[in-house]
Amino acid sequence: MGKPTGFMDYKREVSRAAEPKERVKNFNEFHEPLPQEKQQLQGARCMECGVPFCQAGMNICGMTSGCPLHNLVPEWNDLVYTGNWKQAYNRLKKTNSFPEFTSRVCPALCEAACTCGLNGEPVATKENEYAIIENAYSKGYAAANPPKVRTGKRVAVVGSGPAGLAVADQLNKRGHSVTVYERSDRIGGLLMYGIPNMKLEKKIVERKVKIMEEEGVTFITGTDVGKDVKAETLLKEYHRVVLACGSSNPRDIQAAGRDAKGIYFAVDFLKANTKSLLDSRFEDGKFINTRDKNVVIIGGGDTGNDCVGTAIRHGCKSVTQIEMMPKAPDSRAENNPWPEWPRVCKTDYGQEEAIALFGHDPRIYESTVKEFVKDKNGSLKAVKIVKLQWEKDEKTGRMNMKEVSGSEQTLPAEIVLIAAGFLGSQKYVTDAFKVELNERTNVKTAPDAYETSVKNVFVAGDMHRGQSLVVWAIREGREAARAVDESLMGYSNLMVQ
Repeated sequence: MGKPTGFMDYKREVSRAAEPKERVKNFNEFHEPLPQEKQQLQGARCMECGVPFCQAGMNICGMTSGCPLHNLVPEWNDLVYTGNWKQAYNRLKKTNSFPEFTSRVCPALCEAACTCGLNGEPVATKENEYAIIENAYSKGYAAANPPKVRTGKRVAVVGSGPAGLAVADQLNKRGHSVTVYERSDRIGGLLMYGIPNMKLEKKIVERKVKIMEEEGVTFITGTDVGKDVKAETLLKEYHRVVLACGSSNPRDIQAAGRDAKGIYFAVDFLKANTKSLLDSRFEDGKFINTRDKNVVIIGGGDTGNDCVGTAIRHGCKSVTQIEMMPKAPDSRAENNPWPEWPRVCKTDYGQEEAIALFGHDPRIYESTVKEFVKDKNGSLKAVKIVKLQWEKDEKTGRMNMKEVSGSEQTLPAEIVLIAAGFLGSQKYVTDAFKVELNERTNVKTAPDAYETSVKNVFVAGDMHRGQSLVVWAIREGREAARAVDESLMGYSNLMVQ
């Protein structure tokens, strides 16, 4: 432990975010990292606990506490403090394939479980991770390192999101020849088109993909497996196939007037926005423009918040976010003790920007859409919402949400974005490979396993576990890679955790 009193000597300090009214003028990342000297002091705040919940990744009361990748957090926090940046990078990369992604988009499960957070502020672990990986790139530690020996085994990975990339990265390091198939025009999946540029600039994704190419991974874009390429072809040409196509079916909202023009799924809105930004800086007009429009977003999660931030950057007239659930408390409730994940109200960057520009929080809680109101041309002009309340079903004992009579409200809206989550893998892919599905239409495997019901076909990521976090996708990819390696070689020396 570098400094036993560090957690008392130094206050938590994190990167400075640009002011909301300034950062909405562009789609760039907007945090200014701490100087290296100050970042090292943040490493000194780590207590190196005897039981480091930060790296546990365990399930407590149905929620994950600590990092699912089991990152060696106390070790590299100490190495940051002592200035051993190269060794810190080596320890970080043992467990995390892509710290350049998680240090930007992960909700920091490690910090929520930090012991310092029990009676004070947690260690700034996420930003320490950012400092480690960005320093590694600047010093050349993160440069390409191709395997010295090839096994002669060929593996196809279908999908290039975080799970697919993790599978490819691990198996390539083992010496297998890996080809990644991506149906979009750019590699990255969710990382490229599901997360806005201001949270994860796409040059960061492209930087890592370029290194993976230099290390020997082959990427094929614009190829939709199950349509452009038959499953049988991949199974003949490769020793193993890994499906990592995500949980791609957006949940819909079935209310009167759903056929109105102006209603879009959030994933389509975000993808079109990023693609137009990258292709032409929006000059091609191939995006859903919210300028001078009243925008209503259905869904209160990260995707909904990303839609808020994106709509604001295009100059929307107003933005409202509808959430079915009640507002969470501002601080931990007594029945939500540390080290459980804190069920508290989070005001994210998009909501901060809405407050700064429009003077109020965009969220309306405990509400749902009752009707989409159309004008005479069939275009959306308003949304009718209704308040909800929890009621106990006397027969089953279950709590159900019921409409509150007389609570209807009409909101002006020319654009609605549905950000209600995703459910299940896409049918044409699973049909093509004839893999068995579970009751949630995710690909079925044995518990804690990754091989499907079809020989030599494996699965990883959201397609396997359902919609989840990038950090979970990376863990799934690493574990699936180990399972594939064992099936090919009879054993595996790939580190999962």
